[in-house]
Amino acid sequence: MTMLTATMFALWTIVLLIAVAVASETTTTTTTKITCNDVDVDGSCSSDNNDLDPTVAQWIEELTVNSLYLNGAWTKPTATSDDDDIDVVDPSTGRTIAHVSVSSKLDVDFAVISARQALDSWSIDTTLDERRRLVSRLLGLYKKHAEQMAQLITHEMGAPIEFSRDAQVGSGSSVMEQFLHDVGRNGDFESEYRLDDDEDTTILHQAIGVVGLITPWNWPMNQIALKVIPALLVGCTVILKPSEQTPLSALFFGQLMHMAGFPSGVFSLVNGYGPNHVGEWLASHTGIDMVSFTGSTRGGTQVSLAAASTSKRVSLEMGGKGANIIFDDLIPDDDSDDTDDFEAAVENGVWQVMSNSGQTCNAPTRLMIPEQYWDYALAVAKETALEIQVGSAHVEGEHIGPVVSKAQYDRIQNYIQSGIHQGATYSVD
Repeated sequence: MTMLTATMFALWTIVLLIAVAVASETTTTTTTKITCNDVDVDGSCSSDNNDLDPTVAQWIEELTVNSLYLNGAWTKPTATSDDDDIDVVDPSTGRTIAHVSVSSKLDVDFAVISARQALDSWSIDTTLDERRRLVSRLLGLYKKHAEQMAQLITHEMGAPIEFSRDAQVGSGSSVMEQFLHDVGRNGDFESEYRLDDDEDTTILHQAIGVVGLITPWNWPMNQIALKVIPALLVGCTVILKPSEQTPLSALFFGQLMHMAGFPSGVFSLVNGYGPNHVGEWLASHTGIDMVSFTGSTRGGTQVSLAAASTSKRVSLEMGGKGANIIFDDLIPDDDSDDTDDFEAAVENGVWQVMSNSGQTCNAPTRLMIPEQYWDYALAVAKETALEIQVGSAHVEGEHIGPVVSKAQYDRIQNYIQSGIHQGATYSVD
């Protein structure tokens, strides 16, 4: 089988990225507006009320009064300047909807002290059944308040509201359910056991200790749940630093943790930036036993460098490119015109890339097919891309929304130009 040339790879990337760029261009035409209660798919307001929805505004105000969760209580960060505040911008409108105070180094130190003080009680004295009970209670609260979580995600990172409800929020609950199933159900999680039939050798599994968790913005609840829940279940105490792009959903998650009744110090939440700030302070802290990071390759490298002198465990999930390989066995050998399976595979690949406005780490952005089917695949991909609607994230529907920020939009434009410089051409105007 002959695979596509480098130029074809670049061309496919252009086909996919241009549609995402169109979503961002829609956003730029509405940057002078604020959120509407009733928004058309083209981003225009259908009502005279141009204010942020009062309910959402109240939620945001309540969340941002105290943006630091330490030792079981909400408080204000210490010794920080208002100039360092995180500005939360609604990608659908370009309007700043919140200011979140960042944590100081002293706050991070206090979070570590609280986590260490709580560690023995949580990992040794608290039974696995009790930890499971608290996570189950958290799951119930999460589902009960799913609409609020969905609205916050939509407002902070631009996921269309239906997608936020079904995929963004849904992925968080699915993760919790999966770990509750996998850890300790029917007694299948043993912390201590004999090695085979060797009575002299015992395997003992212990909680690693205090873990620092640094999560990305593109799937905020999925990533927070993937890190926080298993760590808590096995007896670790955790300090969460969410992405500065999506602090609102993380703050609400922290409120749900508090409502669920987790003991003081078991969970802490610190907001801030990465390099030379909270992310680096967590990675380099000698009181933290492990740091888990999901994000860019550059960010992961910085975390590794910061953690190196402490010899702590480091877990990295960094950037990559997802390959989508379609083989010619989808084309019948009997000289028939049945190309339904091949066409469906190409269409599905485009839809998977466009989902979440292209902002998914495993989006299959590299399509590799037999060269003789290139023209047909390109035509199917183009037709599929053009069918995808783009609009405000606040509108009900199955369209895609804007990308998360102007910086992300500019990055996409740079990728497009890079593809053109390598010989690619536009397939979608």
